[in-house]
Amino acid sequence: MKIKNKSELIIAILIPIAVGSLSALISGGTSLYSQINKPALSPPGYIFPIVWFILYILMGISSYIIYESNSPDKWNALKTYALQLFFNFWWSIIFFRFSLYLFAFLWLLVMIALITLMIYKFYQISRLSSYLQIPYLLWCLFAAYLNFMIYRMN
Repeated sequence: MKIKNKSELIIAILIPIAVGSLSALISGGTSLYSQINKPALSPPGYIFPIVWFILYILMGISSYIIYESNSPDKWNALKTYALQLFFNFWWSIIFFRFSLYLFAFLWLLVMIALITLMIYKFYQISRLSSYLQIPYLLWCLFAAYLNFMIYRMN
């Protein structure tokens, strides 16, 4: 990957970090997570911010690659990226702030569909960019399992 503009790369990385941080601040998720019944495969609460920080960095790098491409489809792909980021922002608020576990699960399923579509669109432009999104998709699939089980247990 050739970096054409370092400041644009930094901005691309900061956008998902800012979205995730604001969502976490509004949702207040860490306090609720310790109080709800969780399935056996639930990681400890301190794992989530670490994983999300890494995923947001990968998302930012991936979006930067698409942004810097010469593809005529890049804006369409970036719109899908923005839409899934919108869903990402609201998921933790729906889940943690409002404790709407079933609605959050359904919201997450739509988000997973958008992530899958985004990966497909990114793949058409840059394979590396799409591959950088795969950990995000896998984490969201795991989150869907956790979300559904928490819905069932609470």
